[in-house]
Amino acid sequence: MFESLKSKMKGLFSKANKQLDEEKVYKKEEPELPPEPEAVPETPKAEAPVETAPVDAVPEKASVPEPAPEPPKEEPKLSRKEMLKLRKQEKKESKNVAQPSSSSIVSDSGKKIKEDPLDEILDELEIILLEADVAYPVVEEIKAGVRENLLGRKYDRSYTLEQVVEMAVKDAVRDVLKINEFDFDGWLAQQSRPAVIMFVGINGTGKTTAIAKIAKRVQDQGMTVVMAACDTFRAGAIEQLTIHSDRLGCKIVKQAHDADPSAVAFDAIEHAKSKRKDVVLIDTAGRMQTNNNLIEEMKKIVRVAKPDLKVFVGDSLAGNDAIEQAKVFDAAIGVDAIILTKIDTDAKGGAALSIAHTIGKPIAFVCNGQEYDDIIKFNTEWMIDRMFNDD
Repeated sequence: MFESLKSKMKGLFSKANKQLDEEKVYKKEEPELPPEPEAVPETPKAEAPVETAPVDAVPEKASVPEPAPEPPKEEPKLSRKEMLKLRKQEKKESKNVAQPSSSSIVSDSGKKIKEDPLDEILDELEIILLEADVAYPVVEEIKAGVRENLLGRKYDRSYTLEQVVEMAVKDAVRDVLKINEFDFDGWLAQQSRPAVIMFVGINGTGKTTAIAKIAKRVQDQGMTVVMAACDTFRAGAIEQLTIHSDRLGCKIVKQAHDADPSAVAFDAIEHAKSKRKDVVLIDTAGRMQTNNNLIEEMKKIVRVAKPDLKVFVGDSLAGNDAIEQAKVFDAAIGVDAIILTKIDTDAKGGAALSIAHTIGKPIAFVCNGQEYDDIIKFNTEWMIDRMFNDD
């Protein structure tokens, strides 16, 4: 997943180092004038105690001066600026700052980035993100975030330009996602019983399989599940959900083909109440989102079932189509959370970024396989790592 975006991001960073030299990108500032007394004690401090030991041995073995000259030869090779850089690196390692944010490297003394070279990088960044199927409005927000983070700011000299740009892009992506981590398990534990969860999405996105994975996750926590086969438009959908319920050993409520979907949802909820079941999972029809009958059907199910959570299931390979689907369903019924399927085969990653930004709702889970346990709780850093880190 994200291989295309990741490789192109890496290309951008390496390209940035070649295009932007210090004289072109950074405004020159007055040279640093550190106090002289600091430079004098540093040279004897480093190796003064080491040389005292061999001094005692010099009068006895004057013919072996080899160990004595080696330490002094090593120190003169490092200039004062190089020594300062080494010390800063040692401080960073001691603090274990592996991946700081761009705000953490701002300092009073540093190099200021100019506007023109930065705009050139942002233009390349725009092309990379568009090729990764990121929606244009999202690309614009990422560019604005990077520009705001970098333009006119001063950065610690101990960091390279590559690190500065990469951290700024990561910060911008975090801002675009706007994800308040959605703890599905914590949310479910606080709901009154039965908790009703409604799933919407287009046919072929893996919606029914995602419902089965959620059912397995709920059962693993010791709770009981009732499935509602409300996709009465397709007989195959009812059969598919029945197979999952048999495999998982949970109750399914279904009616004949072309039955009223809202009636099936109502019956499932009443059954759960009478049998004291914990969770009701409602599967719905998935005709094209432009179908007015489908939208009205979804609205009626919401009015009858009054779901506690409405989840949009989207195909991460659908690109901009998934974004449009999410917008339509959110406008019709108000989506609360998102599940992205087929994330293991997503080579670009723009869908996750774009959907989260477009409807402003959290991504609860991503599905990365066909087995019931192939579902991962989503978090922002997980996505950042998949986009930018090699693995």
